Amino acid sequence: MTDLKTKYMGIELKNPLIIGASPMTSDVEDLKKIEEAGAAAFVFRSLFEEQIQLEKAQLDDELEEYTERHAEMITLFPHIEHAGPQEHLHKVRKAREATSIPMFASLNAIFKETWIEYAKLLEETGIDGLELNFYSVPKDVDINAVAIEKQQIEILKEIKKVVTIPVSVKLSPFYTNPLNFITALDQAGADGFVLFNRFYQPDIDIIQEIHSSFHKLSDDSENKLPMRFAGLLYSTIGASICCSRGIHQGTDVIKMLLSGADCVQMVSSLYENKIEHIKKILNDIEHWMNEKKYKSIHDFKGILSKKNINDPFVYHRAQYIDLLLKSGDIFKKYSLR
Repeated sequence: MTDLKTKYMGIELKNPLIIGASPMTSDVEDLKKIEEAGAAAFVFRSLFEEQIQLEKAQLDDELEEYTERHAEMITLFPHIEHAGPQEHLHKVRKAREATSIPMFASLNAIFKETWIEYAKLLEETGIDGLELNFYSVPKDVDINAVAIEKQQIEILKEIKKVVTIPVSVKLSPFYTNPLNFITALDQAGADGFVLFNRFYQPDIDIIQEIHSSFHKLSDDSENKLPMRFAGLLYSTIGASICCSRGIHQGTDVIKMLLSGADCVQMVSSLYENKIEHIKKILNDIEHWMNEKKYKSIHDFKGILSKKNINDPFVYHRAQYIDLLLKSGDIFKKYSLR
């Protein structure tokens, strides 16, 4: 009988499939279906400080709209303040009460003080772990990479001082040297890494000549990047490795495990194939393990990592050179005439 159990940040999971943060994971009915379908854990929809600040500003504007319209009038309304993160925290507690599988909270804050405050509040809801979304959108030419990384390392250290639950960091790949930064975060106390964030870039409507929103679900071509970094990081850090982006089928999960990941996160595939797709993914992993005669995930995890293969250049530029040399064969099927 195959054993799909794995560990993530010291927490035992019944299998390597975690459902990532999304609107789906904030809906109690969907969460019950996710648990019933066999998912090992889930990440509750992210708490965004930016959203709270925007809602607060909008509330203030609405309350002040008619202020001091006449000499005798100061305001029409009593003093009201935005509830801050309380609504989100209430939903987190409801999700925790409705499910029994491990639950992680996701946090996106702006200021150091808020990162710490919200981390403590989220821990109080009963979650099993916390996921910090670290990123920095380039917008100021005067800020260098060292300053950005130093600030994020300090935020992690401060959060680790005030919470007792494990803390993972979800990163973008857009650091000067992600491997170096991940190692520094590992030394600063990170319990896990989620590779990688998926950013939504603005688009342009050329008819109306305005910026527009663009949303596209991931596809399996996107999992090559986290797979590569999992292979490079395997056995070099103490923290757990979780691959995200482009995980759609059981074969994708297997590839990540072979490269050295402890688990994966998926979202897009469930929107495409419905929550019941979880069962098929788990069945496909078990079928593959039976064919290969693997009894547990530990029997094959990381066997195709940089550490365990005979040709370590697979993970380096030499692979790109090899593709260039074979480009004639690769592009032969595409006719230019």
